[in-house]
Amino acid sequence: MRVVVIGAGPAGISAARAAATRGAEVVLIDSGPSVGGQFFRQPHDRPRTVPGVEHLASTVVWAIEGRRVHVLSGPADGPDRKARTIDADALVLATGAHDRVVPFPGWDMRGVYTAGAAQILAKEQRLPIGRRVLVAGTGPFLLAVTKALIDVGAKVTGVLEANSPARWLRAPLAGRHKLGEAAQYMALLARHRIPYRPRTAVVAVHGGDQVRTATVAKLDADWNVQRTEQVEADAVCVGYGFTPQLELAIAAGCELADGFVKVSFKQATSVPGVFAAGEITGIGGADLAAAEGTVAGIAAVDGDVPHDTLRKVRQGRRFATALAQAYPIGPGWRDWLATDTIVCRCERVTYGALCDAVDTRSATGARTAKLVSRVGLGRCQGRTCLRNAADLTGVAFPERRPIAAPLRLGELAAKEEQ
Repeated sequence: MRVVVIGAGPAGISAARAAATRGAEVVLIDSGPSVGGQFFRQPHDRPRTVPGVEHLASTVVWAIEGRRVHVLSGPADGPDRKARTIDADALVLATGAHDRVVPFPGWDMRGVYTAGAAQILAKEQRLPIGRRVLVAGTGPFLLAVTKALIDVGAKVTGVLEANSPARWLRAPLAGRHKLGEAAQYMALLARHRIPYRPRTAVVAVHGGDQVRTATVAKLDADWNVQRTEQVEADAVCVGYGFTPQLELAIAAGCELADGFVKVSFKQATSVPGVFAAGEITGIGGADLAAAEGTVAGIAAVDGDVPHDTLRKVRQGRRFATALAQAYPIGPGWRDWLATDTIVCRCERVTYGALCDAVDTRSATGARTAKLVSRVGLGRCQGRTCLRNAADLTGVAFPERRPIAAPLRLGELAAKEEQ
């Protein structure tokens, strides 16, 4: 039996290992050069290999047809990527998630980083993103990034949390296994005298070609601005949770629920033989992703899932639900934007141009809105901007992409190896 696992983060590694130890032929595919995904960034933390598994590194999946997987192997900017088709008896999708950033005036300026990018630079390259850094957004990931910045010598001048801590206190039992970790982060902030400011956000940055100051706002519960102040900074790190990478799940025909892949207690999707695990089923952290991956790998080979593993998944999902309730995106962020604020960075589409495309030209349909404004038509194909564009306009932009990754026409025409 052949099990193909797409994504080599905590969920994918666990799925591959679980299936391989039960006798399956396992192929583990990831676009990165080594296993570990976004979570295992430091060399001493990263698993080298998964025993008994064929690992296709630097390989992108550009299309899925049923359980047939089309891949390209080789450096993304290289001229000689090799096309291959892999047929699977079972498919495990563990494609993870990427940072969500809400746009604000100046967010495309040099010196503004996503939380994930700041952490990658700190962990992999040992580089701070600036000398005086503001960390802003919502969610506990801000604290992990702050620690990474401190470890490489950055002076973090404040951690700005847009939501109120009271939201988390409403569901303390769901996250009780994380209370010790949270206490350690707060102790770290205290040792370095870094203020933690709830209901506060960066709503604009200034400086021309490089961030020099930020407009910091006190917010109400809906993120409406109450008052502002100017704060000096040469770098701003922003993170507003994560967006699941659903391109392949949608291409496979998997049913979604509330923006995530809908799965059974055995991680089975609505498509027979296709399983999903990790952040594409709900944002809950590495521990939950690994537990879901184990369940998916066992279920893919029709094995019996241990009760303690299922219990870990249930506990993790309770935490994920509490997390989503504690750190929502408030509607008031829409009023932070000016008409010339960039919404789509690839195509340089402003908020004003997007609104004009929808309002003055009657572009009520998603396709027309994209063609008129060009939002979502750039290199990232809407991965960064379409969620924000939908929130700003009320237009439901389709997420299905027959081709899930950039490829050249020659690669599309090339004969694939089996």
